[in-house]
Amino acid sequence: MSDGLTFVLVHGAWHGGWCWARVADRLRAQGHRVFTPTCTGLGERAHLLSRAITLDTFVRDVAGVIAAEELTDVVLVGHSFGGLAISGVAEAMPERLRHLVYLDALIVEPGRSPFDGLPPEVVAARRRAAADSSGGLSLPPPPAAAFGVLDPADVPWIERRLTPHPLGTYESPLPIRGPVGNGLPRTYVDCTTPSYATLDRVKTWVRDQPGWGWRDLATGHDAMVSAPGPLADLLVELGRG
Repeated sequence: MSDGLTFVLVHGAWHGGWCWARVADRLRAQGHRVFTPTCTGLGERAHLLSRAITLDTFVRDVAGVIAAEELTDVVLVGHSFGGLAISGVAEAMPERLRHLVYLDALIVEPGRSPFDGLPPEVVAARRRAAADSSGGLSLPPPPAAAFGVLDPADVPWIERRLTPHPLGTYESPLPIRGPVGNGLPRTYVDCTTPSYATLDRVKTWVRDQPGWGWRDLATGHDAMVSAPGPLADLLVELGRG
């Protein structure tokens, strides 16, 4: 397919590149190139979990794949926590990127940490969970229902793959000077059914910013699992837009 796009799909907290399998299969079947990196300490790289992992590590993980594969004109998609990594990549290598897609993503402003972008009660609960489960090394995975995954066939598939998430990535600042998105074409995709309440403040912030596209997707937070077909179609539409 001569007009195929290049996608780099970045997962969220507790997940890994594995979570994109259903979307990646659909995109590849249409002739697109798809890369699904796993960030350090998660998924099949869980053996690398350490206190040294920061948000900058995740940025370098994704940028490293784009550089090593010599990718250009990339549609860069960040789901949930992955939105932070793509913001860093947008500053590090904007010339390689075509469109940024923030899929129900966490966003913080330059120099602020992910914990700065979450409600105080959520931060307190996550710090307690990290202390109780790992002495502050990592956050234990929540149940699949927390991500809007309710299909009985999907719940065990998700839960047996989720891995503890390095706490340092929540405490470290986003390593950009700003602005978020670095002036590149960018779209926020709001997963609405059910809505992920943790991101309410983020979505309010995005709606107040100039230059952002906005799309709704009627599925839960883990859209790549619960609605892979509609999501794949939307990503192609945005990439070609």
